[in-house]
Amino acid sequence: MIAGYRIGPDYIEAHEVFVAEEAGEAGKPGTPGRVLGFYALLLTAAELDLMFVADDAQGRGVGRLLVAHLTDRARGAGLSAVRIVSHPPSEGFYLSVGARRTGTEYARPPAVMWDRPEMILPVA
Repeated sequence: MIAGYRIGPDYIEAHEVFVAEEAGEAGKPGTPGRVLGFYALLLTAAELDLMFVADDAQGRGVGRLLVAHLTDRARGAGLSAVRIVSHPPSEGFYLSVGARRTGTEYARPPAVMWDRPEMILPVA
C-alpha cells in the first residue's frame, strides 16, 4: 500500500517531524542511530499526518513511544484530541493506544486507492 512512498526535505522543513532511533555507536557521542520510526503532527489541523515504524522494529514498543510523545506534544500545544486517518492494517494499533473509530475516509483515486479508518485520539 505504501511501497515507494518517500518523505523529502521539503516535507520535513514544513512540518513537525519527530524520530525514534536506535542508539548510535557506543563510545562515539553524537553518532546517529538507525531510524526506527517517525511521526508528523499538524498542529493547526490537530491531525497526525504520518506515522511509520520500520517493519523489523514493530512489536518493540516504538509505536507506543511515538504515540506517547505525540500526545505530550499535542497536549502541550493546547489540543484536546488528534484526528488520525489510518493505514488500514494499523487501525488495531491506534485503537490499542486509546483512539476510537469515528468514520471512514473514502478512497480518492488516483492519490489514495483504498478506504481508510478515521479515528480520534484524545490527548487531554
